[in-house]
Amino acid sequence: MTDSTIILDPAKVKKILVCQLRQIGDVMLSTPVAELLAQKYPDAEIHYFTEKKCVPVLQNNPYISKIWALDKKELSNIIKEFAFYKKVAQQGFDLMVGLQHLPRVRWISYLTDAPVKLSYHSSWINDIGYTHLTKAKSGYASESKTAILAPLGIKWNCTTPKLFLTEEEREAMSARLKEWGVTAEHRLITIDATHHDLGRKYPAENFAKVISILANRRKELRFVLLAGPGEEGIFDEILSNCDAPEAVIVPSPSLQLREVAACQERSVLHFGNCSAPRHMAVAVGTPTFVALGSSSDSWRFPSKEHLTVNSDIDCCPCNSTSCSIGYKCLTELDPEYVAEKLLEHLDHVTD
Repeated sequence: MTDSTIILDPAKVKKILVCQLRQIGDVMLSTPVAELLAQKYPDAEIHYFTEKKCVPVLQNNPYISKIWALDKKELSNIIKEFAFYKKVAQQGFDLMVGLQHLPRVRWISYLTDAPVKLSYHSSWINDIGYTHLTKAKSGYASESKTAILAPLGIKWNCTTPKLFLTEEEREAMSARLKEWGVTAEHRLITIDATHHDLGRKYPAENFAKVISILANRRKELRFVLLAGPGEEGIFDEILSNCDAPEAVIVPSPSLQLREVAACQERSVLHFGNCSAPRHMAVAVGTPTFVALGSSSDSWRFPSKEHLTVNSDIDCCPCNSTSCSIGYKCLTELDPEYVAEKLLEHLDHVTD
């Protein structure tokens, strides 16, 4: 196994498999890999192996020919599982790219007959499934994923993640905006106050205070609340602490993934936590403003349109899922300060 340069004739590369199972944000961040591979090998079909829940962010992507969706509920026993992995792996691929070291991806790397299999150095049990390995690269996540393609002579060139909407989806969002009473004088900000990890979740009451300040300062702003399945309780938490509920839009039913992207495309800014919606906003060209807790700034796309704000507490970022001091990096991140920084950023990106 080596990270030396590979010479593959673009005319002979007909099928490529990219493996990124989860999470939704990580799959979104992997889309530059498909785009850069398509540029290098324009005649190749690019297949994606991912979990069913992540499929929406890959749909309608012109660089992806086929999506192999893993539905854990359907693979009810080891025989069905193995049969599915074998079916995916043995499609006559010329190249396999493993962006994630998980047992199911490992199975694909073992079963595929692709002559070239790329990934990054990990443990021996993961490494043995690949022909070429690169050293894991730190930095922005899309850049780190693209670094796996280095043996092919492919380098990340600030290619953004991309999510491709249909005209029907855009028209449907226009109808929703009309339903919500949004008019030409309004400017939308999408709000994602959810996260399963408390170390990455700016408190709902703080979001509410920031919204209150913004709504008072900028009467034209409207705030669209986002939430995943089972997370809708955050809506009441925000509304009950907000001084300007009339400026807050609570979609009913809550927006699905591609509807979120369609709404973000119509927004001037996305404000949220370090989670999938921030990456989706980047993918549709919308500026972002993110409150950081335990996570580092490496999740931010490196451009002036995307800004993070964080506490100056010494232990931040720690990348930990637990905290002995009560997540002070977030609970003590002053809403007044956050609102001021957000308004400065909003003026900068809409100037």
